[in-house]
Amino acid sequence: MAEERSREELEEELRVVEDDIASLRPTLKELRRQIGQQEYGPTDPAEQSVQLQNVEEQEAILGRMEDRRVDLLRRLGKE
Repeated sequence: MAEERSREELEEELRVVEDDIASLRPTLKELRRQIGQQEYGPTDPAEQSVQLQNVEEQEAILGRMEDRRVDLLRRLGKE
């Protein structure tokens, strides 16, 4: 029984991770688009650098989430 529960927990975690990934991808795309456009983006190089660093940090988080998704899929025998 504990094995079934563990599988259910893994599937729930997978669902949460996939939802988080799905919401973060378009957000990152929009942030990069805004940085590239003068009217929306930072007005000086220092501000632009901070914005880019923030996006890169979010992309690193996305990478860790994608790695976790792959691990969960493997553990569930779905990959």
